[in-house]
Amino acid sequence: MMLDDLRLLLAHTPPQATRADYVSAVVESNVLGKPTRKARELALRHIATLYSLDPANPIFRALRRLWPLDEAAQPLLALTVALARDPLLRGTQSFILGQVAGAVVPREAMEAFLLATHPDRFSPASLKSFAQNVSGTWTAAGLLHGKARKTRAVVQPRPESVTLLLFLGYLEGRTGQRLFSSDWTNLLGSSPDELETLATSASHRGLLVFMNAGGVKEVRFPDYLTPEEEQIRQEVSHVV
Repeated sequence: MMLDDLRLLLAHTPPQATRADYVSAVVESNVLGKPTRKARELALRHIATLYSLDPANPIFRALRRLWPLDEAAQPLLALTVALARDPLLRGTQSFILGQVAGAVVPREAMEAFLLATHPDRFSPASLKSFAQNVSGTWTAAGLLHGKARKTRAVVQPRPESVTLLLFLGYLEGRTGQRLFSSDWTNLLGSSPDELETLATSASHRGLLVFMNAGGVKEVRFPDYLTPEEEQIRQEVSHVV
């Protein structure tokens, strides 16, 4: 997930940074502290694949907007964007969420899941490496705990992370109550009441607009999308 690198990069670039600014920060200024230019370019490629680093991307803009507000929310914010952009990582979500809190999650179990879902994709060496990397990502995000021995942990959601998860559902065309029952919000394992409490807190902080009257819910994200992006989202909503 490159969480430490992402934290360094966003700490050393202004909120209005362009894609070129991020490239310069990593490759020319070496804000990530890589030993060689090749290592910097490789790090840039990996972090851009995970997070885009392009303000033209509405998901990255939302990440950048929410990132500095609460450091405790950052691991789940980073995971959310990585899941949105990495299909292989997102494919392991059901496996992780299927583990009960406190259960041991050995690397071999992750390998077996990957083999079952992608039988022709991995060599034995790449399977082990990818399983380790994926487990490390879920650990960095707080859903697994431990180093050599991984156990399922209960994530502690923050209003910022719930905002981004709701926004991802909104981009898919969901509205109202359906925003609270998407695969995105399921990531938290929270009850409907807990999600509403977090959404209310996010609304009070100005992260989104949440209204709940008589059981009818409305969630809006002012200034998160351009008019053109909002038009595309509305077109998507007709087929979701």
